[in-house]
Amino acid sequence: MLTSEFQEEKKVVLTYYEALESAPNEALVDVIAAHVSENYLWRGFHPFDEKHGAASVAEAFWRPFKASFQPVQRRMDIFIAGSNSLASDKDVWVVSMGHLMGLFDAPWLGIAPTGKLAFLRYCEFNRIEGGKIAETAMYFDIPHLMMQAGLHPFPTQTAAHLVQPGPATHGGLLFGTQVPEEGQKTLNTINAMITDLGQWNSGLSLEDELRLTWCEDMLWWGPAGIGSTYTIARYAQQHSGPFRGAFSDRSKTNHICRLAEGHYGGFFGWPNFTARLSGEFMGMPATGKVGEFRVIDIYRRAGDKLAENWIFIDLLHFWKQQGVDVLTNITKDK
Repeated sequence: MLTSEFQEEKKVVLTYYEALESAPNEALVDVIAAHVSENYLWRGFHPFDEKHGAASVAEAFWRPFKASFQPVQRRMDIFIAGSNSLASDKDVWVVSMGHLMGLFDAPWLGIAPTGKLAFLRYCEFNRIEGGKIAETAMYFDIPHLMMQAGLHPFPTQTAAHLVQPGPATHGGLLFGTQVPEEGQKTLNTINAMITDLGQWNSGLSLEDELRLTWCEDMLWWGPAGIGSTYTIARYAQQHSGPFRGAFSDRSKTNHICRLAEGHYGGFFGWPNFTARLSGEFMGMPATGKVGEFRVIDIYRRAGDKLAENWIFIDLLHFWKQQGVDVLTNITKDK
């Protein structure tokens, strides 16, 4: 049986996206204000962090971005909505993931323009309240954009650098009604995975631990600086194993929102967890310092296991906490 649940919330976000894309820069504050609540909270990756209110978000992020990338086109690969399983009041969030695309014709964040097509990989969680967007977590992969501009913000990745595609099934845009039971299956699988992988001491080999909740031919679409990888064996070799080997004193997971709809689901935190860099990570030496991991994870379920995972990690924020200001250093050197 299908349900009409979340259709109004989805409409709120889609209407906002349409207005935002067509708005001239001088009208951005008014356009954003028309679609968000008065006490709007926006969380973005470094160097933006938290912003409050339509004017702050427009001036800090959208106006400079739209001035540098013209015209901006939002190319969504996943669009879902659901009740926050972690909230007692079951607040509703709408999630969008894909790329913001445009011609990179003017500097942005000190990154020199290329005059060519460029993609900003993004994922966005929007909490809807009273027909308005009350809260947004918009995470984006700035190092991925820097690499498109010919910069090398990090040492060589263990996995692959790609402009990432959407789901293999091409079925991630859930504009219509969905079967609630499918979303619950996805959420249950995500929760089981979090429980399994959150231990770091299950007694199983890493590969066998992953096999509890992941398909053998899983796809892990990681952030620039780490890269993307394919199959359980290669994921363990190219990310999960090195990551576990590099960190100690990992805190418990602390998500703000976790939801699922259909075969898709995900979560975000601010931060998700903290850990101490006690070994080499991403080609950089141990610092012994604790750092925050601001993360969005989006998943596709196939059967009773997870098949694909898109990950957004604020690596610029993490490395700045370790004493390395990647964005400032590399744009200054360029």
